[in-house]
Amino acid sequence: MNPTSTPQEPSFRDSVDLMFERAAALMDLPQGLREKIRICNATYTVRFGVRLRGEIHTFTGYRSVHSEHREPVKGGIRFAPAVDQDEVEALAALMTYKCALVEVPFGGSKGGLAIDPRQWDEDELERITRRFAYELIKRDLINPSQNVPAPDMGTGEREMAWIADQYRRMHTTDINADACVTGKPRSRGGISGRVEATGRGVQYSTQCFFREARDVEEAGLSQGLGGKRVVIQGLGNVGYHAAKFLSEEDGCRIVGIGERDGAIFREDGFSIEEVRAHLIETGGVKGFPGAAYVENGALALEADCDILIPAALEGVVTHANADKVKARLIVEAANGPLTAAADDMLRKKGVAIIPDMYANAGGVTVSYFEWVKNLSHIRFGRMQRRREEANSAMLIKSLEQMTGQAFPAELTERFLSGSSEIDLVRSGLDDTMRGAYGDMRELWRRREDVPDLRTAAYMIAIGRVADSYASLGI
Repeated sequence: MNPTSTPQEPSFRDSVDLMFERAAALMDLPQGLREKIRICNATYTVRFGVRLRGEIHTFTGYRSVHSEHREPVKGGIRFAPAVDQDEVEALAALMTYKCALVEVPFGGSKGGLAIDPRQWDEDELERITRRFAYELIKRDLINPSQNVPAPDMGTGEREMAWIADQYRRMHTTDINADACVTGKPRSRGGISGRVEATGRGVQYSTQCFFREARDVEEAGLSQGLGGKRVVIQGLGNVGYHAAKFLSEEDGCRIVGIGERDGAIFREDGFSIEEVRAHLIETGGVKGFPGAAYVENGALALEADCDILIPAALEGVVTHANADKVKARLIVEAANGPLTAAADDMLRKKGVAIIPDMYANAGGVTVSYFEWVKNLSHIRFGRMQRRREEANSAMLIKSLEQMTGQAFPAELTERFLSGSSEIDLVRSGLDDTMRGAYGDMRELWRRREDVPDLRTAAYMIAIGRVADSYASLGI
């Protein structure tokens, strides 16, 4: 057992392994293959120095490869003070299972740098990032055909642009250099919809759940997303977009928001844009007008609501506070927000859980689209958009001639618009999330020994990895 585990509270890494074993026990797998799928293949640890503010500062970073059953391997790079090998390896394992579940043809990887990015100026952070990238690139731990990072906690488009530029400087003749990382700015080979992708995937996964009347009823909820009371824990990129889409497009009420400096509550709901602006201006949620404030942000997890969306760190719902959770549905926007002990307790309470490896798969799905775009060297929609518009115009003209009536103007404008890159990205992501939910749900409902969506998700992912290894002769 991991040193940070206790008999009641397993660590993040142990929680991933426990959930894996719970699912694998329901499958007919040889023990050797089962162990091969579970363990992490390799982790590279680098310690490098950068001269900053007149002295050398030493930083520790990691890049872990969990499974190479498909290549390249895929997984974000996070910048956070508490990053360590166990965390990176657990996240890499989740990436393997996540990619297999949503049928993205990547293996699982993850990276991390033990740093608080808020302590450094932008030019200092660029020098640190480029040096970290250099250490990984020269060992092919960043490479379009072998290992493709993406943003994670503490990183974003800016850091990915620096890494991509560093790779290009070291591989000046690689025509596919842009594909070495995803999550880049559009001006540097990124794709429309990548910034919103994980939050958009959280929205689509929640919509999938509410399309199934039986699932909603068993969770003790009324049908339909409209009016549902939602609490978001963590208003970073993922939490912000998930809250924005669920409130503005699906009619949910965001009644609680938890952040580093505390939590705010308002029964009639928040304007996410207003809270976001306040957060950017002040650095926290404290002082937001018209809201009830508590200093302990973790209390957001225990608030009275229909849907709880933990969108920040792993291990925030534990054996200690799981009994206090009042939500009837938990959508895991973060990686591993529930420990294995909390997951078991909440299942016994009848709380429905949309698991992390599915709920937050929007990021890697759209990263896959970006990687394909970079390899094909053409923007999505460029070849077909105007042709689609021309065909639609011909159809409308034919209908008007046949009926003798003009097509409604508001419908004409919408119908004549061909598919842009963002339209195609959202369509592909929606299709991916619907397909994966259907796969999980079918297994869950078909087999009485499969207790929940998480177990079904693991079983599907493990089965696909096993099939891949079998085809390789392993």
